[in-house]
Amino acid sequence: MAEFFAEILCLPTWLAYLLAGLIHCAWILNLVAGGALFFIWLERKVSGRIQDRLGPTRCGGKFGWLQTLADGLKLLTKEDVAPGEADVFLFRIAPYVSFVSSFAAFLALPFATGWVALHIHTGIFFILAVLSLEVFGVILAGYSSGSKWSLYGAVREAAQVVSYEVPLKLCIVIPVLLCGTLDLVTIANMQAGWFTNWLVFHDPFTFAAFWIYFTCSLASVNRAPFDLAEAESELVAGFHTEYSGLRWSFFFMAEYGSMFLVSALCSILFLGGWNGPIPVFDLLGWTYGQDETAFRLTGYLANLASCGNLILKGVAGVTVMIWVRWTLPRLRIDQVMTTCLKYCVPLAAICFLGALTWHLTGAPGLNDLAPVTPSGAAGVRERWVLQAEAAEQAAEQAAAVQASSMAGKVEG
Repeated sequence: MAEFFAEILCLPTWLAYLLAGLIHCAWILNLVAGGALFFIWLERKVSGRIQDRLGPTRCGGKFGWLQTLADGLKLLTKEDVAPGEADVFLFRIAPYVSFVSSFAAFLALPFATGWVALHIHTGIFFILAVLSLEVFGVILAGYSSGSKWSLYGAVREAAQVVSYEVPLKLCIVIPVLLCGTLDLVTIANMQAGWFTNWLVFHDPFTFAAFWIYFTCSLASVNRAPFDLAEAESELVAGFHTEYSGLRWSFFFMAEYGSMFLVSALCSILFLGGWNGPIPVFDLLGWTYGQDETAFRLTGYLANLASCGNLILKGVAGVTVMIWVRWTLPRLRIDQVMTTCLKYCVPLAAICFLGALTWHLTGAPGLNDLAPVTPSGAAGVRERWVLQAEAAEQAAEQAAAVQASSMAGKVEG
């Protein structure tokens, strides 16, 4: 987009990048905020159906689709107060720390080939590193509230997130190992084609790692049955007990944003990313090539459909998280840590070693039933490789032109 502003609109480079950055940030902010509104409404309706009731029906007609918006307006008008014994500065910035961490991780999340705010070749590392910072907002909120119950919730969250990051990262390393890259765009494009090419079907160990990842992601975003940081039964509301108004809502915007983020990341790593189960646009020849950068209407429509496909998978993942919350009872804190250290970590390690052995031995799997791309998985290369090849070809062409001109001068 910056190149479009600079080359087509003839804007200065600094202004082109500034406009592109503002547009990307605005789009992501609307995605996170709008997604939170939708997911809160969805959670109420899904929980109502699970409990054999209707859920919201007053605001917004039969389906109550304006209920979340009405609650948001109510939170905006609520008084924003801080406890007398609180550290006011830390108390006020803690919700923003959590929200900004969740928001910033979306910068490196691709929604289709070329549709990413910041294309980083180590995108997985960036997302995991930034998303891990969300726990600092929770710790600051609990510590600065001046309440021992809020502090208990913050300490629980810190212990839980740090512990579950180990099996979560082990599961994420498996797709990285199979694809040989940290670039999320490349990992998703390597799964192009039929659904048999999705990494979740690569081998039994990767299939098991998918479920371990999903379990650990529930704990990493503080969702039931792992929501001990805000357990109402013993902590009133946990780390955000003393919060009210808009700052209280920022914690939930961060939570629902992180839920969608880990679900979309799961789709890219295991479920084909933005590629559908049937490669319709590949068969039609509409999708962009690896080194294709010029605008094309069919390519834009293919990317638009791919973006909708990834969002649909992310929404499906959030729906399953909601389903789990209203189905399983909350664990005790000792059971939460036991699940991580005694079960998830060993199982994730076994899956990693098993997938490594399967890959090195070249054992066949479901992925071998159909080609990943016309040239195979090895034909999908990272962006920096394509840029280096293009620069090398340009240099060779320039050298050839210079040699021919020198030869013409000598003959003359």
